[in-house]
Amino acid sequence: MNDITAAFHEYFEVVFADTPSLLENVFNLRYRILCIENKYPNVDATSYPDELERDEYDDRSLHLLLRHRPSNTFVGTTRLICSNSSDIEQKFPVELHTQFYPAYADLNVPRKQAVEISRFGILSDFFRRKNDLDFTVNKIPRQSDVGRRRRFPHPMLGLAIGIIQLCAKYDIYHLFSAMDPALNRLFSFYGMQFNPIGPIVDYYGERRPYYVCLLDVLERLHANHHDIWELATDNGRIWPANIEAFKSICSCRKEASYTDICMVTY
Repeated sequence: MNDITAAFHEYFEVVFADTPSLLENVFNLRYRILCIENKYPNVDATSYPDELERDEYDDRSLHLLLRHRPSNTFVGTTRLICSNSSDIEQKFPVELHTQFYPAYADLNVPRKQAVEISRFGILSDFFRRKNDLDFTVNKIPRQSDVGRRRRFPHPMLGLAIGIIQLCAKYDIYHLFSAMDPALNRLFSFYGMQFNPIGPIVDYYGERRPYYVCLLDVLERLHANHHDIWELATDNGRIWPANIEAFKSICSCRKEASYTDICMVTY
């Protein structure tokens, strides 16, 4: 077991929120991050008197929690919005609220193997706990800091690991997100960056549409961040090191039907 894997398991646990009790933790954590900490502009906390932030996409989503082991508290959460099984043409939020560049307007992506990552957040209060992690509040670490603090992985990494593992479980290969560009820069320090596919828009603050094929991420991790690859794939047990046989998944599928592949933003 490499050092970053040992450190991660010492400090964090990824929890798949698949029970009513765990989902309540998800929605309350989102309320604290988005409403109380004001991570989303113009979101009124009084709109959630039960202190549970929910929306219409939660019932078709896979939800994650990040638990901090030493304090036994949940400090982060995210979700993967899946395609609507009863209406495959129903759009993801990123399609409704952003614009794609023309080159990406007709991505041939099978919707059943695609998700949108959203509600990605870590409690700001967690970064102020001096005895927990050596990271500065609301600041992207410099490249030199990543190596110096490698014993203590960024909590964002925990949610990213959970996403990769959920994708393996549910045969998901295509990831979209309407993301703060600063978050994508942070992903890039660990080889997990997404590709920008449209301009920045005003959508709960500055957001930009992004896309990546998960296999490209895994290939980058294996080549350039092998210790994180071992953590994310359980040393190849979840995702194999040799992904050549899967490469066609990242290619456009000309034979797919319109309703299966259409991801055009109007």
